[in-house]
Amino acid sequence: MEAAVIKQHLIDPEICIRCNTCESICPVGAITHDSRNYVVDATKCNWCNDCISPCPTGSIDNYRKVLRVKAYSLEEQLGWDELPGEIPSAELAAMAGDDAEVEAPDAEAAVPVPATLSSGEEVFNSSAFGATLPPWSAAHVYTNLYGPKAALKTITATVTGNVRVTEVGHEYDTHHVVLDFGSMPFPVLEGQSIGVVPPGTDEKGKAHFARQYSIASPRNGERPGYNNLSLTIKRVLEDHQGQPVRGVASNFMCDLKVGDKVEVIGPFGASFLMPNHPRSNIVMICTGTGSAPMRAMTEWRRRLRASGKFESGKLMLFFGARTQEELPYFGPLQSLPKDFIDTNFAFSRTPGAPKRYVQDAMRERAADLAVLLQDRNTYFYVCGLKSMEEGVVLALRDVAVKAGLSWNALSASLKSEGRLHLETY
Repeated sequence: MEAAVIKQHLIDPEICIRCNTCESICPVGAITHDSRNYVVDATKCNWCNDCISPCPTGSIDNYRKVLRVKAYSLEEQLGWDELPGEIPSAELAAMAGDDAEVEAPDAEAAVPVPATLSSGEEVFNSSAFGATLPPWSAAHVYTNLYGPKAALKTITATVTGNVRVTEVGHEYDTHHVVLDFGSMPFPVLEGQSIGVVPPGTDEKGKAHFARQYSIASPRNGERPGYNNLSLTIKRVLEDHQGQPVRGVASNFMCDLKVGDKVEVIGPFGASFLMPNHPRSNIVMICTGTGSAPMRAMTEWRRRLRASGKFESGKLMLFFGARTQEELPYFGPLQSLPKDFIDTNFAFSRTPGAPKRYVQDAMRERAADLAVLLQDRNTYFYVCGLKSMEEGVVLALRDVAVKAGLSWNALSASLKSEGRLHLETY
């Protein structure tokens, strides 16, 4: 047993865009990261493969045959700039014994077991409810056209616009940045993302890895008919613990001037895509810059409606921020026709008012959401900070239960039919 050969699950650091999807979805906590790499703990990974499909780049879908006792440690993986080569079969056989076989994953161990607290109470795993399949009517998607292991390593885009979309003088300096790709092909769909490669090197003298940003414009461009797209980027000046830190990519992007050049990889994402079929309904739930893909979907529907070529279904938006001043695109959202989009705001830090989050707004609209949950033409999209995800999924569960629906049956269909998509970070 000690000499058993295992197939160790590894993440390719060259094409990983550090989006945190794999770590957030892993049901056994086998994936972790530092400031540079995402890695897999061989002693915890149970081969459930929940992380494979959601990974936007395929970096998670890598393996190496190794001796169990010589599995790559977390420390080794954290120091990698590229995956190690395969160990030759003859060398493995010599180390393990000629009759050694690759140890197969335990089928029972591969079934995720719900986490429990010491009290015996089951922990609610919101990420388990997210779909990894796109809507059946989503348009054909292109991914990984540019990147470290693609034919072209990067594509150079030119900045054609950079506008602040939160009120000046308040926190949450958020920018709407427009990038143009000229004559180079870069097809994208609403819900996809790109990787931006900041110039320069980190404190170890290594080139910065790419940072992922969701696309905020529809498939035919921020400026229709041009080969361009837009991003919604918040300037990062502190970490999640409130400690001062200057985000490398976010500050680079927010400070860009028209005419500046940006190195881009991608596009990424093949599941967080909008439906195309007529009368499909879209419910969008987001906070902060999680509004980017929602803006893209809304704008594409608006253009279709203006052209008279699409019989649009319902659009419903739940948008949260600390205050009205910190909510991106607040002004433009207010000008959209009420019969086009049903908009619900939630502010958690308005002076003199109680804290209100997107899940609170959802519960207030429970009757309408219950109808949409039962309609197989309705698709739900959640994007924003990871901390919002559980509250949103629990709100959907409560809406269903209140309406007398079976959450177990409903949630299973939402996932299998590509109707509930979670993209949090």
